[in-house]
Amino acid sequence: MESIVNTIPGYRVYEYLLVLSPHEELWDRIIKIKEHFADSYKSDHARWGKPHITLVNFLQYAMMEERILHRLQTIGMGFPPFKVELKNFGSFPSHTIYINVASKLPVQQLVKTIRSETQRLMKLNDDSKPHFKLEPHLTIARMLKPWQYEKGWLEYSSKHFTGRFIADGMTLLRRPEGELKYQKVQQFSFQNMPVTTKQGELF
Repeated sequence: MESIVNTIPGYRVYEYLLVLSPHEELWDRIIKIKEHFADSYKSDHARWGKPHITLVNFLQYAMMEERILHRLQTIGMGFPPFKVELKNFGSFPSHTIYINVASKLPVQQLVKTIRSETQRLMKLNDDSKPHFKLEPHLTIARMLKPWQYEKGWLEYSSKHFTGRFIADGMTLLRRPEGELKYQKVQQFSFQNMPVTTKQGELF
C-alpha cells in the first residue's frame, strides 16, 4: 500500500488484513509451493507471505480497533462455515501468480457482507479506503519483476493443484504501517447464529 497522507499526528496507524487460512496440512503443501517458487525465481515475496485468502485490507487508527473487532465478531456469529475449493493456478499479468479459488461464491458473499457492515469503520480518510477483495485467490508470489512473472507463469500455467478446506472462521492481522510482519489480532468463528443488528446501532 502506498504511504498515506492526512493522518492525525501522534495517533498510531496500522495496516490490517482480514483473511481465511487453510488447515495445517494444506498450509504446509502451499508453503512448499511458495518456497519452490522463491528458490526457482529468486522471489522473496513468495517466501515471506503466508498462505491465506485476503477478504479485505485497510489502514486505520489503532483507536478504532475495538469497534472493528466488535463488528467482525457479530458478522462471524451470523455467517455459516463453508467449503473452499482450490484448483490450479492463475495470474494477474506481469506481477502476481496465485492458486485459483474455484468456489468463489461463498467467499464473495462474505466479502459483500463485511463491506456493507464495516465500510465506514474501515475507512481511514478519503485517500485511504478499504480494499474489499471480490476476486478471491491465494497468492503464491506477488510484486514480481517481468522476467520472474514470465518464467514463473510459463511453469505454473500448466501445473495442477487441488485442495480444499472448511472456512470456519476469519482472522484479523495487523502490522504497523511500513513494517513487514503481520501479527494476529483476533479470530472470528463462523457460527451461523441468527444475529440481528439494527441499522441505528451500527455507528
